[in-house]
Order: sequence, then C-alpha cells, then structure tokens
Amino acid sequence: VQLQASGGGLVQAGGSLRLSCTPSRSIANWSRMGWYRQAPGKQRELVATITNFGVANYANSMRGRFTISRDGAKNTIYLQMNHLTPEDTAVYYCIRYPGPLWGQGTQVTVSS
Repeated sequence: VQLQASGGGLVQAGGSLRLSCTPSRSIANWSRMGWYRQAPGKQRELVATITNFGVANYANSMRGRFTISRDGAKNTIYLQMNHLTPEDTAVYYCIRYPGPLWGQGTQVTVSS
C-alpha cells in the first residue's frame, strides 16, 4: 500500500476522530497531500489539503471543524475532525501530489 490511511471508525454525533496518512518510502517526497471524501450516492469531494511547507486549504464546509496538519519527522499527515455530524459519514481518501495517488480509503461513520 503506497498511502497508508488509518483512524476511521464509528463515532457519535458531536464526537471527534483523527485520521492519519503516511506515504510509503517509494513516494515519500510530496508537494501536497490531503483528504477527499465520498458519501454513498455522492461525488467525491475535497476535504482539505496541505503543502509540504504547511500551507493548508479547506473546503468551505469543513473549515472550522476540521484541521489538517503534518508531522515532518514521521512524514505523516493528519486530519483532526471535531463536532462530527451524520453528514460527515463517508469514505475518506488520502491523496498525494505529484500524481495524484490515492489511498485505499478509511470509513468514517457518524451515528445520530
């Protein structure tokens, strides 16, 4: 697996989850990484991205609740998701540029 994503799961509305994504050594150098998500019956949509300089970009609907960050020493990015709602239920995909390369997805389910 080139992009190892983890941290998904089941959480109650109002709860929090933190996703992480680590690229394999073969694709360790990246200019930008981030997260997209796809809910059942919907198109895949941007959640947030971050450059290797730490510049973050968010979809408007995620701004304020979600925080993307990176750990240079671990070459890992994180997505801290707070105040989750059932509408956040989706498969969350890690993405890496250049490429883009997609991770396998991690399921996030928010119960009401």
